[in-house]
Amino acid sequence: MNQETHSAGSGQAQICQNCKQDFIIEPEDFEFYKKIKVPAPTFCPECRFQRRLAFRNERKLFRNVNARTGEKILTIYPPESGIVVYTDEDYRSDVWDPFDYGVDYNFSRPFFEQFLELAQRLPRPARNYYVGTMMDSDYSANAGWLKNCYLVFNTDHNEDCAYGNGINFSKNCYDVSHCDSSELCYNSFWLKNCNRAHFCSQCVDSFNLLFCKDCLGCSDCFGCMNLRNKKYCIFNEQYTKNEYEEKITAMKLNSWMGIEEAIKKTHEFWKKNPNKYNQGIKNVNSTGAYVTNSKNVEKGYLVRECEDCKYVQYMQSPPPSKNCYDISIWGDNNTLCYENEACGGGTFNLKFSVECWPSMRDSEYCLFCQGSSNLFACVGLNKKEYCILNRQYTKDEYENIVREIKKHMDEMPYTDKRGRIYKYGEFFPIELSPFAYNQTLAHDHFMISKEKALEEGYLWKDTAPQEYQITLDSKDLPETIEEVSDDIFGSIIGCIKCKRAFRIIKQELEFLRREKLPLPRHCVDCRHSIRMDQRLPSKLFLRRCMNEGCINEFETSYAPDRPEIVYCESCYNKEVA
Repeated sequence: MNQETHSAGSGQAQICQNCKQDFIIEPEDFEFYKKIKVPAPTFCPECRFQRRLAFRNERKLFRNVNARTGEKILTIYPPESGIVVYTDEDYRSDVWDPFDYGVDYNFSRPFFEQFLELAQRLPRPARNYYVGTMMDSDYSANAGWLKNCYLVFNTDHNEDCAYGNGINFSKNCYDVSHCDSSELCYNSFWLKNCNRAHFCSQCVDSFNLLFCKDCLGCSDCFGCMNLRNKKYCIFNEQYTKNEYEEKITAMKLNSWMGIEEAIKKTHEFWKKNPNKYNQGIKNVNSTGAYVTNSKNVEKGYLVRECEDCKYVQYMQSPPPSKNCYDISIWGDNNTLCYENEACGGGTFNLKFSVECWPSMRDSEYCLFCQGSSNLFACVGLNKKEYCILNRQYTKDEYENIVREIKKHMDEMPYTDKRGRIYKYGEFFPIELSPFAYNQTLAHDHFMISKEKALEEGYLWKDTAPQEYQITLDSKDLPETIEEVSDDIFGSIIGCIKCKRAFRIIKQELEFLRREKLPLPRHCVDCRHSIRMDQRLPSKLFLRRCMNEGCINEFETSYAPDRPEIVYCESCYNKEVA
């Protein structure tokens, strides 16, 4: 396919073959593509991000069958996906041989058709965790190094946590997302080094915060925003210790009514205060949303400790990733990688791959491989090299055949149901994902209707009928946490929003009692959705600083039609306390 291109200043404008919108490929982008020996992309950055996320079911578990034993197991793969599932222990063991599934490359058929057939035949790990690192955490997935955790996902090195995602090195945190090195936190987002931060967002190095946003080095504050190194403040006003404690007691935050009133007043106050155009600290020459502790990161999203990266998302795990483009999920020392989803643990020059970890090098178009190098189009291989479609070759054979396959991919490309063309250099087509579109992270960021998904050629799964009989409506829950008895463990509660069932678990109740917080009225999925709806999108908009007299322009995730006040960094720094 010859892409339509035209000059755009110092870069080159191209038309995305997916959304049909213009996007710019900058000179430094071409340099990167040349360095890693790939052609320029034909999808724009947003469509590339969407495509990768469509291969990620992060937090939905299904009851399926272990293909080895026939026993029922929990897995991220629904039965209708047709994926062969093993327990993670069996998958990472030698009880099966991935070479048994190897095939020769067929130059009379498109590459992606052949790869899909191989991928559908091989087993996959049920919950995708680091084997030997999970203790009493049977209901978590996409994770490692967990102890006594429940329904946490995309998370590592945690203890006594539940109902969250993107959590790392934390303890006793509930209903939080993208939190690092924190403890005793609740219903919060994008925290680092915080203790007892409840209903908070974008806070760092803080203690005893309630309903605070973008606070650094603060303690004992309520409803505050943009504070630095403050204590005993309510809505950014200073109080004495006794005054502060009296006012907090009067708010009755142990009751559901008190929490609802606090949320309402807090959000009203936040709208009156300026927001920095980006959301992060300790950055050098970096742009995007929720980028922190990074250097030369351009158009990142939910990124910590990365360097010289562009179009990367959900990269939160140290050691930092460097010199990467278009990689999503995890991090942990990726170098010179491109168009990967959930790969990490010391990967180098890995391209167009999914769930390959750890220590993968010089490989392309792989799934669930580990500790290997020089693989092309392989699935499930461990500590192998010079393999194609799970078949072994010599070094010279491998290099010659890979060269011919790439040429063949250009001469006989795969065409999807909507006519999009996939030559060498494209990530896997969404229609090859084993997941329904609405089961994936793609639907969180690029929400579309069932009709639109089917029109695009994607899978879709309607919500299953209610599996449990509701015994207690949310509106009938006790108003305060002190009124809750242990009988609540036997109740099946109906969500106040979607009406689906949820339970209160023992460790959750113990946490809420200790922190004097009322029972939630929403189910786990709705609580997650509410947190995600409050974060900014990954898309960037060109805007001007809203401080009167300032003419600075910037790219920000605050869309022009949003109600927040948005400042450039200079004006913001003059304003914060």
